[in-house]
Amino acid sequence: MRNMTIGQFYNVDSPIHRLDPRVKIVAVFMYVISLFFINNAYLFGVAFIMLAICIALSKVPLSYIIRGTKGIMGIIIFTVLIQLFTVNGANVLVEWHFIKITTSGVRAAVFLFVRLVLMIVGSSMMTYTTTPNSLTDGLEKLLSWLKVFHIPVHELAMIMSIALRFIPVLVDELDRIMKAQMARGVDFNEGNLIVRVKRLMAIIVPLFVSVIRRSDELALAMDARCYHGESGRTKMKPLRYKRADYVAYALVILYIVALIVLKKTLHISAFNVVPNVLMGDK
Repeated sequence: MRNMTIGQFYNVDSPIHRLDPRVKIVAVFMYVISLFFINNAYLFGVAFIMLAICIALSKVPLSYIIRGTKGIMGIIIFTVLIQLFTVNGANVLVEWHFIKITTSGVRAAVFLFVRLVLMIVGSSMMTYTTTPNSLTDGLEKLLSWLKVFHIPVHELAMIMSIALRFIPVLVDELDRIMKAQMARGVDFNEGNLIVRVKRLMAIIVPLFVSVIRRSDELALAMDARCYHGESGRTKMKPLRYKRADYVAYALVILYIVALIVLKKTLHISAFNVVPNVLMGDK
């Protein structure tokens, strides 16, 4: 749990850190959406190159990013295995009792693994390079048009920022509680599944108590500082676009256009190959 770095800000000076938070939010949103429409190795290559360039410009160590994905790698592998064993196809590679692995299943599992890893790393780059306060300001500015429908945009942005900020805090709290219980003789690695689940109650109950206590302390601190939401509040550092922000927007648009053009080109090429195969051409 100590290796989880998702939601934490990596303080370093880089071109990505200096970008407007609105640019990073829009870029991550477009990048994640684009991953759902990618179904080809060439397109995944373009997405990987785009992410690699952002990582290099952000100056966030690759070891730090890899360490952050270890905590959720088990969930990713479990999801990929379900995809591997449930997708059927014509070419069967392995068949044993009720287990059947096909080439379509392998292809779908590999693409799902790459898609999830790129999605998690790409989303984490926003939190690695953006402080919680900047993220709150960016979300509030982007969603300001929702105020027309009387939606509390400022409060929603504050809630999301606090949730991201408390991820590493709760991870540290969970690690502290586990160490305290292990010092009292609790062994979480012995026994069957039911025994282990019962022993987890020694972690869950103190963790919930700690979360409620921290929430109450945060509410009291905000109330002591006369925080009453958005009304009457001004910005010490209002967000303003710079030249680098417009360049970043242009690169995001170029990335989306490149994916669309490449996908259409590959689709036309594959469509033209079909008549030649049917005619027996080599």
